[in-house]
Amino acid sequence: MRCGLRVADSRKAQRPRRRSKGQGTASAEASGSEKLHKVLANLGLGSRRSLEQWIKDGRVRVNGQVATLGDRVSEDDRLRVDGEPVRRHQRKHRVILYNKPTGEICSRDDPEGRPNVFRRLPKLSQQRWIAVGRLDFNTSGLLLFTTDGALANRLMHPSANIDREYAVRVNGEVTDEVIERLREGVLLEDGFARFTDIQPGRDDDVRSGANQWFYVVLLEGRNREVRRLWESQDLSVSRLKRVRFGTLFIPSKIRAGQWIELTGKDLDTVYTLAKPDSEKSADSGKSHDSKKSHSRTSSKGRKQDR
Repeated sequence: MRCGLRVADSRKAQRPRRRSKGQGTASAEASGSEKLHKVLANLGLGSRRSLEQWIKDGRVRVNGQVATLGDRVSEDDRLRVDGEPVRRHQRKHRVILYNKPTGEICSRDDPEGRPNVFRRLPKLSQQRWIAVGRLDFNTSGLLLFTTDGALANRLMHPSANIDREYAVRVNGEVTDEVIERLREGVLLEDGFARFTDIQPGRDDDVRSGANQWFYVVLLEGRNREVRRLWESQDLSVSRLKRVRFGTLFIPSKIRAGQWIELTGKDLDTVYTLAKPDSEKSADSGKSHDSKKSHSRTSSKGRKQDR
């Protein structure tokens, strides 16, 4: 039974394997140690943010002692989570693309008991699925999951500059002035935001009564950002689906609620997307440029968006 209190002991503090935040940073880095929450994330136990919370909650031990936030560990340190030993050998990481339906949340815990996206994913042993960003309850479409915490962190970092494209049905009159304002940017409650591109839907299905379809592109994924941008122009969104993440589209055979595991070139593409622009190769840079042209002119990857 965990009591939640820990008494300081000068003898324990001198144990060589226990490293506290800020203690011997230079020598720790030189010896190849890494921050504890990063090590656990790289092993696929969860996202860095969730693992930081596990450490705060006292669920993690290093060499028999309760860990603290900021601890660094090396290969020789013995780790336990919830009393279970953590295997330190290199694991094969996985990435899956999921076509999220509306009516699912991207959190494992929900006070309202609503269904979550994780219930449909393949079961894992000694690993944990990490969602790359989130889609809200009423938004559908492309969502990536991985067991690689480092990959997830890089994909969500602003330096990756990854396009997120959405098909959006807007209720109300969308004028040229509105489109121009949304391209130039507007001030929301959490800062400046804009669409890097806005294109009308195909001519044969763009209008349905008062509704109009558009494809919009963002370089970030703030909470409800697409909806809030349209709402800033006194327009409402009646339907929203993410159709592209970087160069990845939802395969037409993957229906809502289904997933596919990425392998081979598709898996390589994901790891290339995760690199900062300065590290991407010339070839991937050309692919990045061509995808924008593809997203504006081709309906091949979009026929299933409705």
